[in-house]
Amino acid sequence: MEIKALTFDIFGTVTDWRNSIYSEGTKLALKKGIDNIDWFEFADKWRGQYTPFMDKVRRGELPWTNIDGLHRLILDGLLDDYQIEGMIETEKKHFNLAWHRLILWPDVISGLNRLSTGFLLATLSNGNTELLSDIAENFDLPWDFILSAEDAKHYKPDKEVYLKAIESLKLDPQNVMMVAAHAFDLEAAQKVGMKTAYVYRELEFGPNIENENIDKYEFDFIAEDFEDLSGQLGC
Repeated sequence: MEIKALTFDIFGTVTDWRNSIYSEGTKLALKKGIDNIDWFEFADKWRGQYTPFMDKVRRGELPWTNIDGLHRLILDGLLDDYQIEGMIETEKKHFNLAWHRLILWPDVISGLNRLSTGFLLATLSNGNTELLSDIAENFDLPWDFILSAEDAKHYKPDKEVYLKAIESLKLDPQNVMMVAAHAFDLEAAQKVGMKTAYVYRELEFGPNIENENIDKYEFDFIAEDFEDLSGQLGC
């Protein structure tokens, strides 16, 4: 079946969230005179509590909350844990929106522009629509659709997210390929009939972190980056 559309994970696949949050943290530290914070560790903890907080929503311990809301709940706890004081509400809001200002991996813009010549391109992220739209606007990314887990009021890898995206694209599942740097995301996409492309992002979690072993998976494409994927897909 012909692939007509590509849907992309954003956190880690398109964006380098860890270095982005580190950069935002160091800016905050300079502005507020904050010392002795390992901002890479802070970034890892902010990201690390993301899934546990989504699970709280799944269990009914929290009402449906978009990712901006979850990020803020996590941030408030981290500010207490790190004893970061003296931030007014507008500063907290701005820092929480660091996730709207994430930087991209170097191959993303050129790779997406190549892929856009052959396919419809869409986000498919747990990030909320406003967050995804801001990142797209910051870098003039060639998305044809901004699709979010928020549309389904679920989080990946819940099947409802992928099914809602397919419905929005008005295509059959086998006409849509999920592109991600995380096997769990692609496994979930496979289960609803989507094609899959795994993209290596070896530095997502830092230089000394062992990457997941994908040998046991059967993805349709495996690529070093978006340029490599473009070439494999004939763009």
